[in-house]
Amino acid sequence: MSESDQPVAVVTGGAGFLGSHLCDELIRRGYFVHCVDNFVTGSMHNIEHLAENHDQQFGLVRQDVSEGLEIDGRVDVVLHFASPASPIDYLRLPIETMKVGSAGTLNALELARHKQARFMIASTSETYGDPLVHPQPETYWGNVNPVGPRAVYDEAKRFAEAATTAYRRHYGVDTVVLRIFNTYGPRMRHDDGRAIPSFISAALENRPIPVAGDGRQTRSICYVDDLIDGILRLLMSDLPGPVNIGNPYEVSMIDLAEHVRTLVGSQMPITFVPRPQDDPEKRKPEITIAREQLGWQPKVMPEDGLLATIDWFRRRLSLDAVIDLAALEPFEVVPEARVTS
Repeated sequence: MSESDQPVAVVTGGAGFLGSHLCDELIRRGYFVHCVDNFVTGSMHNIEHLAENHDQQFGLVRQDVSEGLEIDGRVDVVLHFASPASPIDYLRLPIETMKVGSAGTLNALELARHKQARFMIASTSETYGDPLVHPQPETYWGNVNPVGPRAVYDEAKRFAEAATTAYRRHYGVDTVVLRIFNTYGPRMRHDDGRAIPSFISAALENRPIPVAGDGRQTRSICYVDDLIDGILRLLMSDLPGPVNIGNPYEVSMIDLAEHVRTLVGSQMPITFVPRPQDDPEKRKPEITIAREQLGWQPKVMPEDGLLATIDWFRRRLSLDAVIDLAALEPFEVVPEARVTS
């Protein structure tokens, strides 16, 4: 394949948990990937293997997409995944979260419009808020508190969906709205505050396992490999969305914590901590559109996914104990002829 024939993808937030897995899969499928990240919540360690092994397929652009986004040359697809995604991060970075969901989305849409590329917005089940409909179909408009602490994330994503739809209607940009439900797997940060990393890290470090509230609230958990498969099927389709991608397997937080404790082999107790304001009571995707129109449904059994994630965390925590990760100098790979940042 000549360079001119090679498809090109731009992944904003490409050094994050999901973004880095997307970069991996796009490269595996033959794409040149421009990974755009400002490393507010992303990690160099998620993508350093790409720089080492894919000199002709990977470029890193250190850029805050809220301030602008320019890529020189061909672009076929733009995947806008840049955003703090865990409650700890978006509550710590409320303005940055709203900027990347608004200005960042508009900048990424402008790039897609200019390049005549297909555009995907990574939205979220949080657009449904604390749902009054269960499970949640794409037709449900949601129950979101617009002035609560979670609104900085929820409303940023709702704006991003509206902006994406407006660009499709007004400019004819080939767009798709993806709604991601709770996902887990390797490369999650142990301290990002989400349930599965919190449970696994506590169990591995012999700390009490923290469960919010009484633990009866539910989530539907999807292993990252299944999610990436669904995302790429949706990207390569002609659907405009919104489309839910997530696993309908629903579990209470107390049962999930107990299961993680058993799989780790921990004897530490479960401890109950205050539940955050506006924390959804239930969460479960209706995936009929994904199943019928994309031929997609999750395949990884929860126990298999959790065991793989536990193994990764065990190795990561062991490595972190002997390496000062914060002291490592970041690398930068920007093919000069192909990127303007």
